Amino acid sequence: MGIDITIRSYDRQLLIYVVILAIIGTVMLYSASWYESFVRSDGHTDMFYLQGHLKRLIVAVVFLFGFLVVDFRELKKIAPHLIIMAILLLMITKGYDYYLYRNWNHPARWLYIGSFSLQTSDIARFSVLLYIAYYIDKKRVGIENFNWGLLPVLAVLSVIMGLIIIQPDFSTAIMIGILGITILYVGGVKLSQLSLSTALGLLVSIPILLSKPYRVERILSYFNPTDIKTAGYQAHQSLISLGHGGWFGVGLGSSIEKNQFLPNPHTDFIFAIIGEELGFMLGSVPVLTLFLLIFLRGIKISKECTDPFGVLLAVGISVNLILYAFVNAAVVTGLIPVTGLSMPMVSYGGSGMVVNLAMIGILLNISQARRTVGNRNTWSPLPYER
Repeated sequence: MGIDITIRSYDRQLLIYVVILAIIGTVMLYSASWYESFVRSDGHTDMFYLQGHLKRLIVAVVFLFGFLVVDFRELKKIAPHLIIMAILLLMITKGYDYYLYRNWNHPARWLYIGSFSLQTSDIARFSVLLYIAYYIDKKRVGIENFNWGLLPVLAVLSVIMGLIIIQPDFSTAIMIGILGITILYVGGVKLSQLSLSTALGLLVSIPILLSKPYRVERILSYFNPTDIKTAGYQAHQSLISLGHGGWFGVGLGSSIEKNQFLPNPHTDFIFAIIGEELGFMLGSVPVLTLFLLIFLRGIKISKECTDPFGVLLAVGISVNLILYAFVNAAVVTGLIPVTGLSMPMVSYGGSGMVVNLAMIGILLNISQARRTVGNRNTWSPLPYER
């Protein structure tokens, strides 16, 4: 098998879309967080969250260019080690929190290292994308065998999801499960096997979902819109924010809901502030359009790449970004119950920002080289080519 490599420039359109999205995110984060910053700093500054965001953004950009420079095929070497590290980090996060609080039900989503904090589920999400792409590339046609092909990778995926669920972070675990199943499907796993595995997963997940009272309350409040004082308060205020913005918004910086009416206006519900200040036409639609354009560029990159690992990685990254963005938007607009998932490259958060821009760096790296691989009939990257 011979490989002919012709180096070409990275996908500049993708980078432009990401830069525009990051700029919009930074501006809107400051607008959404200035009042919270003012309160938290006892009136000393309105830039508390903006400063933190810019520091995280700089680190994330370094990771983006780092992964842009390193050949994405080199990631195959670290994928098995990275998934083991992710599992250990998830275990340490929960174990250390239990050691501190002696309470198994205490939230344990962050690992604190001095003045730094790391959301280990983000590392796990990144590791799962890399590992499953690596695993399918390694197995090739052997992935169609359930016992020796699919079962081992499902076991790894289940361990990751289980460790995230006990943090507890049910929403992130489900998202990682969806991403894993998507890559496996694109990688050639039989639909019948995936359907059975998914059905079994749902049978296990439903009791887990209903085991926590706050999750049940969120679901009940979703089906009972009149519940606006307890579990449904945040979702209700989000709809008020969007309704106040209308078609063209009330103006940048003029949101009322961010003044401690809407909880977490700079994190999970920043999309509501975008809709309120810039409106449906000038804010909500352009932001979602940017995510759609990023997704389409990612799919285009995957189609032009004939390296199986690169194809699967590009699809996984693309689906990851648009899935998180549209789920966040669906929560804010009341289409689905509250999940606690942030909007990539827009919401406040360090680990998520670094991981998402690192993924963009990998996507740009994949776009740099067009590879012609001999004997391509040994692997079909798309379901309909099987």
